[in-house]
Amino acid sequence: MSVRGQPRPPERPRDRLGRPLPWGRASEITLENYAALSLEENHSLAVAHFNAGRFFQAHEAWEEAWRKAEATADEEFFKGLAQLGAAYTHYARGNAHGARVLLERALERIGTRGSSHFGIEVEKISGAFNDQRRMFAEAEKDGSPLPTIIQPEL
Repeated sequence: MSVRGQPRPPERPRDRLGRPLPWGRASEITLENYAALSLEENHSLAVAHFNAGRFFQAHEAWEEAWRKAEATADEEFFKGLAQLGAAYTHYARGNAHGARVLLERALERIGTRGSSHFGIEVEKISGAFNDQRRMFAEAEKDGSPLPTIIQPEL
């Protein structure tokens, strides 16, 4: 059993981008015990992971925050952040369609929160995320590789 918040290997072995590896292989990433952390701890951890380019881990932490926010006014916000982490996970994997679709869904959910929410400057980052969504859509349409981007820091 994991100690509260102590990193652990995921249940299924995963590569550094969060893709499942065959059973029996060593996992290339560790995940915190998200279920043992509060919504605020998961959110803080997710922001740190996202800013460090660990998008799969950010997605997992925000997904747990979303579970903890269920049936509250913040449920959609954390669902959007989980989708943001998933969008950039797909970007890192070179999947233009997944990156675009999930970024669109994320923007729909987090873009309604005004200028700042839970320490995230929503208005400030929305423009950059929209620009990147357009680039992902162009790559998807053309079948070209995803462009190199500078992800906004949260």
